[in-house]
Amino acid sequence: MTATPKRKGIACAGNWIVDNVKVVDRLPARGMLGNIIAESRGTGGAAFNTLVDLARLGTPFPLYGIGVVGDDAPGEFVRSTCRALGIDQEGLTTLSGEATSYCDVMSESGTTDRSFYFRSGATGKFGIEHVPLKKLSCRIFHLGYLLLLDGMDKPDSEYGTVAARLLKLVQDEGIKTSVDVVSEDSDRFSKIVPAALRHTDYLILNEIEAGRTTGHKVRNAQGRLDAAAIVDSAEALLAMGRMDLAVVHMPEGAYLRLADGRKFARGSLDLPADFIKGTSGAGDAFCAGMLYGLHEAWDFMEAMRLGAAAAAACLTHPSSTDGLMPFDKVMELTHRFPERPPPVRV
Repeated sequence: MTATPKRKGIACAGNWIVDNVKVVDRLPARGMLGNIIAESRGTGGAAFNTLVDLARLGTPFPLYGIGVVGDDAPGEFVRSTCRALGIDQEGLTTLSGEATSYCDVMSESGTTDRSFYFRSGATGKFGIEHVPLKKLSCRIFHLGYLLLLDGMDKPDSEYGTVAARLLKLVQDEGIKTSVDVVSEDSDRFSKIVPAALRHTDYLILNEIEAGRTTGHKVRNAQGRLDAAAIVDSAEALLAMGRMDLAVVHMPEGAYLRLADGRKFARGSLDLPADFIKGTSGAGDAFCAGMLYGLHEAWDFMEAMRLGAAAAAACLTHPSSTDGLMPFDKVMELTHRFPERPPPVRV
């Protein structure tokens, strides 16, 4: 079903996580000691991060939060953050007796290395019953992260997974659907992700997630990107579903493949090492930039440009979203720093 022009705004559903960010002098080996240099509390999870990034960019359209939190101090942090940024939180449900999901993020100082320790909490209980389908007025519905939503990742006899059923119901309301996936070290990608792709309009994920879902090895033993494998992964992803487009982003840039065969690629911004304070949330920032452009029906290269700039802004802070700035300041980064060559030749 085609989205109606009267619809406006982006709703983000799924993970609402509070990040406890700790900058450490080193990520120690098992049984060894690392020293905490600094710590802070920040946003985490696809829904929370993406909406906060969009709000800090200053979108000219409404933003809606959908998900579940606990009746606790971290849950109030989620709600107060939304209030301060003007994010509609009517779709946020408080679950009594459940703890708000949180993640301890260990970020190694002076590097882009990090480790995550996650407690599922309330997010694991998120289900279709928490989505106000008939009240949705958004143009785009973004769901993430697949593989980190226990309730959504459960099998469904008709659609494959509960997430796939939800996405079909959202499409039936005339809303475009968008999906993101979490990066995890497992073999679950091919078991869970493809079902959702059959009811996804916009797929935005990183190169590791694309490779794990399709079975392609996208980097060699030295960590060098295999551009051909990126192209093959995008082709395989589109074959799995009925997407309008699939975007694979990576530190080197992004590759976009449309269902009609058109291809686009854009390099990331070439940033000096001392510019980067952390890498948590950079993928969500890229996603926010892409969704902004898709909502506004921009040229795809311009949407990718905003995605790259938003990701670069995110890198200025060790937390997931505190580096984001108003649109004009984010776009200034594209004039301040050169753009790398596209990671894929089109």
